Amino acid sequence: MSESVPVRCPACRREHRFTAPSYPCACGAPVTPVLDRRTAPSAVAHRSWDDEWIALRCPACGRQGQWPHPELGCACGTALRLPVTDPSADAHAEPPAAPCAGHAGAGPAVEPSPEPASSPPPSSSTPAPPGPEPTSTSTSTSTSHSATSRTPTPQARPQTPQPRTPAAQRSAFRPVAIRTARDAVTSAALYLHWLGHQDVRRADQRPTSGIGLASRGLLAQVDPSARPASLRDVECLWLTAMTESAECVYFSLAGYADDARARADQLRVPLFVLDLTGTPQPVNATAGALDARGG
Repeated sequence: MSESVPVRCPACRREHRFTAPSYPCACGAPVTPVLDRRTAPSAVAHRSWDDEWIALRCPACGRQGQWPHPELGCACGTALRLPVTDPSADAHAEPPAAPCAGHAGAGPAVEPSPEPASSPPPSSSTPAPPGPEPTSTSTSTSTSHSATSRTPTPQARPQTPQPRTPAAQRSAFRPVAIRTARDAVTSAALYLHWLGHQDVRRADQRPTSGIGLASRGLLAQVDPSARPASLRDVECLWLTAMTESAECVYFSLAGYADDARARADQLRVPLFVLDLTGTPQPVNATAGALDARGG
């Protein structure tokens, strides 16, 4: 659980309380950046993608992912970028823990394992118990039908749950309230993670409007402007995805023009509208099917 920390704006000296957001890892565990209290926040003057994303490692499964850098908007209009502790420092802290565990479990304590190695001779002296087993197998041969019926049963079990297990274990989507354009990008990235796209990153090609996100086999565009997405925006996204042999999805904060929605239905482009809670709402049937399918 992330704690609330005091943050002072360097421009107006106002003090705020900030709680670092938790991002959902693919394994289901929350990933929360650790804020560095010893370093003062910095005002964001120029934005670059390298500064807006940080690498965080999941404490549960160890998977490393790219997540938005924590930011806070002050009432004076200054955007504050909050410092976080170096993830590599945590990575360095983990190796000592392993030697300590190895030190605590002293080597002499493991040496009694040779005695279990001497126990195989008794097992060789006990071939008599395996002798009765053939009699039981001869009994089982009479009931070979029941034995053969047992074999298919365990095979059928793994096959049925396998496709449905991810959907059944998938937790509810935890949105991020949208106050800035950056929050809209964060919410879209979290939603793609929730759908099962683990390697969400910035797109190599910047779209004509909005911000591009990419994953394996997927290209997404997030439009945080107050202007409804146009027909040209939807078609450009679809053409770019076609050149990369990928599927595409569009997120808009202000909705879509009528001709853009009609064209998206023809091209089967999923359209989502981001509400102020940060939850993507499906606009067309393709988006509804994607949301129900869970990626």
